[in-house]
Amino acid sequence: MKLSCAILLVASALAFASGSPASNRTEPSGRIVNGYSAPEGKAPYIVGLFLKTDGSNSGAVGAGTIIASNWILTAAHCLTTDSVDINYGSNWGWNGLYKHNVRRDNFILHPGFGNSAGHDIGLIRTPAVDFTNLVNKIPLPSFNQQGERFEGWWCVACGWGGMDNGNLADWLQCIDVQIIGNNECAQSYGSVASTDMCTRQSDGRSVCGGDSGGPLVTQDDPKLVGVITFASVSCKNGPSGYTRVSDHLEWIRDNSGVAYY
Repeated sequence: MKLSCAILLVASALAFASGSPASNRTEPSGRIVNGYSAPEGKAPYIVGLFLKTDGSNSGAVGAGTIIASNWILTAAHCLTTDSVDINYGSNWGWNGLYKHNVRRDNFILHPGFGNSAGHDIGLIRTPAVDFTNLVNKIPLPSFNQQGERFEGWWCVACGWGGMDNGNLADWLQCIDVQIIGNNECAQSYGSVASTDMCTRQSDGRSVCGGDSGGPLVTQDDPKLVGVITFASVSCKNGPSGYTRVSDHLEWIRDNSGVAYY
């Protein structure tokens, strides 16, 4: 099942939004499962997203990735609210070094989102930020890697989804995972879009609901290759799923100007 951004009440009570039905995919309980606490500065490209609806006393939380000084890449299903607070530069996801509030007229959702599988990806246009050791972009795959499936590559996925105790992670959590072929992933889910990708579940490590929109980055020659979007029902017994960035390079370039050749 598709993940949802976790719902956080202003009073700090935690609940989770329901996802759309899909076989064997997660009801969004919202956690990176069996991850490790990231050292400060491990992922300067990740941002915490607090998504707000006008007139509501709650907001949805997710993550995004800095791909340029004025662009964030995230999951399209996180961009259905009126505005977002973007928290930069700290492993404390909702208490960054600084934050920007951006209205929804700066959200760009892939036109395939909601119409076909495998296009759960979106952009946020932001005020420009200065890069430091704690705030920095991550490169995208180059255009000559559009056909690369990255199968067998080891990556790191990070986020602030809720922990097993039901509370959101205060500190950034990460997992080291290996990309698998879509045929192997489909053994768990019945079918997987070619524009999605998966990482193998191992020792209970998985992404989950509140991690939506966060990055999957290769460990060797670091590049942003996936956007966190789905996981198994329990988030413990199946592959983690991502929108495949290399299949959306032209759309990203055409809407943001960000490209690597």
